[in-house]
Amino acid sequence: MVQDSPRNRDVQHRHVVVIGGPTASGKSGMALDIALARNGTVINADSMQLYAELDVLTARPGAEDLAQAPHRLYGVLPAAERGSAARWRDMALAEIAAAHAAGRLPIVVGGTGLYLRTLMEGLSAVPAIPDEVRKAAHARLRDIGGEAFREELIRRDPASAKLNPGDTTRLTRAWEVLEATGHPLSHWQTQQAEGAPEGLLFSVLVIDPPRDALYANCDRRFRVMMGQGALEEVRRLDALGLDADLPAMKALGVPELRDHLRGALTLDEAIALAQQSTRRYAKRQVTWFRHQLAARPPASALHGCHTINSLYTRPLSEAILTYLETTLRR
Repeated sequence: MVQDSPRNRDVQHRHVVVIGGPTASGKSGMALDIALARNGTVINADSMQLYAELDVLTARPGAEDLAQAPHRLYGVLPAAERGSAARWRDMALAEIAAAHAAGRLPIVVGGTGLYLRTLMEGLSAVPAIPDEVRKAAHARLRDIGGEAFREELIRRDPASAKLNPGDTTRLTRAWEVLEATGHPLSHWQTQQAEGAPEGLLFSVLVIDPPRDALYANCDRRFRVMMGQGALEEVRRLDALGLDADLPAMKALGVPELRDHLRGALTLDEAIALAQQSTRRYAKRQVTWFRHQLAARPPASALHGCHTINSLYTRPLSEAILTYLETTLRR
């Protein structure tokens, strides 16, 4: 007879731990520590860490971490391809099933909030967007510039006024959906999603550190990345001759370091701008996780979300261990 140990319970009830939060908040370290404590497999939910060519600039787990626990969905796509929430969800569900089959606890970790919500609530009803529409959106953005593009979009879809002017990914997404379907993105977001995967129970942890500490860590980490070969990584990526509109080419630090390689910026200017972009991105992530996940946890999340109001530092705190023991007991 199999004894009902904590590790066995994790698998019997098909539990999944989800860790979200802004960049440079310590998510990967927390995921590894939980994996070591609960016999887990770490599954990536960061849209940029999917790309094989982006190792240093996306702060993928290093060899030491990979040797301590299984890590999945890191560096699995070429930069020439476009990842998507739907594609990632299919891969993540397969890895979750594989972890359960191996008697391990899946730990899904990343800062791409859309991926996490899609995993826990299912895909929205937004139809697939044809490639020609995607290309037209990016061409229009290039032709008229970000501000004019946003103003044009707002005239057709007033709800898009809430989008950040610098967030070209969401702006082009809204344009694509409107152009392809005739309905604004807000219309499709009100449609019923397909629902959570049957049988999975989610324990959700959100890291929400003080802004000053987060920003300082963003700046420090980018300097560390530069020392680890970030510029050479961008040089290799640039040599592939990829379309600048591909997601991988917009990863934090890539546009700025490419501009430096082309002589448009000094290295110090490129670093300062990349740090600024990282801080702004972290701010948007904090806002999303506070209002879209912590304040409105999915129905499939046990006991709502547990928020950690500091950068994660090892070891695991008693509060986190208690939360996991409580939610994974069911």
